[in-house]
Amino acid sequence: MALLAAARRLQPHRLRPVMKCFSQFSRSPPHHFISSPLSFPRAFYQTPRSPCKHIPHFGGFSGACRQSLYQSINFSEYVDDAEGDIQLGLREILERVEKAKDFASGDEAIAFLDSSGVKPDKDFIFSVIWALREEWKLAFLVFKWGERWNCVVEKTWCLMLWLLGNHKKFSTAWTLIHELHHASKDTQRAMLIMIDRYAAANYTDKAIETFNLIQKFKFSPEQKTYFMFLDILCKHGNIEEAEDFMFRNKKFFPLETESFNIILNGWCNIAIDIYEAKRVWREMSKCCIEPDGTSYAHMISCYSSVGNLFDSLRLYDEMKKRGWVPGLEVYHSLIYILTRESCLNEALKIVDRMKETGMKPNSTTYNLIIRPLCGTEKFEEARTILARMIGEDISPTIDTYHAFVKGESLEGMLGLLNHMKKAGVGPNRDTFLLILDKFFKLGQPENALKMVRDEALCGKARSYALQYFGERIGYMWVDCES
Repeated sequence: MALLAAARRLQPHRLRPVMKCFSQFSRSPPHHFISSPLSFPRAFYQTPRSPCKHIPHFGGFSGACRQSLYQSINFSEYVDDAEGDIQLGLREILERVEKAKDFASGDEAIAFLDSSGVKPDKDFIFSVIWALREEWKLAFLVFKWGERWNCVVEKTWCLMLWLLGNHKKFSTAWTLIHELHHASKDTQRAMLIMIDRYAAANYTDKAIETFNLIQKFKFSPEQKTYFMFLDILCKHGNIEEAEDFMFRNKKFFPLETESFNIILNGWCNIAIDIYEAKRVWREMSKCCIEPDGTSYAHMISCYSSVGNLFDSLRLYDEMKKRGWVPGLEVYHSLIYILTRESCLNEALKIVDRMKETGMKPNSTTYNLIIRPLCGTEKFEEARTILARMIGEDISPTIDTYHAFVKGESLEGMLGLLNHMKKAGVGPNRDTFLLILDKFFKLGQPENALKMVRDEALCGKARSYALQYFGERIGYMWVDCES
């Protein structure tokens, strides 16, 4: 409670009249727009790869008119850039921040951080806030400390807004946006982060209000922001709301292929609902909107995901007849559904066709063949594809190894883990969960125990087992740690 009080004291004086519209945000939204009521072959010995860092970040999608918020902010890149010398002082400052929460005032807490002798820079402040992302109050204190040292830059307040949104501390987040506006900084990206966090929290009405607020300060509706808004809603599963908003506001944003494609992407690749996708496809026709290559790619992806080979191939032929050139996404969809429907030779022909058109198969390409083969226990064929993959100098990923778990014996499983370590792609938590689940389903808990005894990860394996399989098997790991 002391820290929260300190954080409040650190907030700026109440806003001037120019920010009145912001202070009224929660009470009176703008009305510009209408809102809705393995025995593994030696081929696995490959050039080591860097371990995958599973850091939440805004990932991307392509589009000429819409560079998504997800492309604009990539926290994982910032974290990678900040690694190195910064880490040396990180532990010490984190310990001091933990102690600072007991101070009665924000000034005392910041003075205590200053007494550490650390002179923070923008990367250091960013790294500390990231390390404290599960403790929003402590992160906010460090943010204010960074302001004192003039170390808060765009990436820092983006992270702070994202973090506050994760914890549903939207009022505090709006306070930061007020400060940005007062400092004559562009607040559009900040408000897009708010939309993203509102949508992630399923506060669709608030996301719509925030979009309307962005548009209130524009002389005319901005199409790029509109597309980004629809995409954010869909990315977080609010597809119905996005579609409803699109139709209700066609006076301001005329219906076109791009907006329909965003909705299609939601139904096809987020919800994977072929019935809704087909309905939207028909709506495009009713509205005289011509589908483009992206439209076809989304529909083919959805048909492939639900196991409809016939319609996947039908739309593939149709898009070529209409002059649209299939891209990597289309070829991947066809490769997956052909393999899944026991048409391996045809799937490999698609891979060859990709090469003929200048596209290079990658690990995803071959994983889309290996996974369905392993899923139907065709492990010999899967190993043949694996050999081809490696023969083309494409290294297996952790997903490649995971696909083979189902078919491995105890000895083969230990070999799998060995190969993964040498390749630098695990094992990780998911690997152990897959292996433990396999042995427990087979009624062979003793094999799970033998496996982890041979690993240097006994403590982690036990933790995963306790978390996901219950205390009833916890006793099995007691002697493993001795």
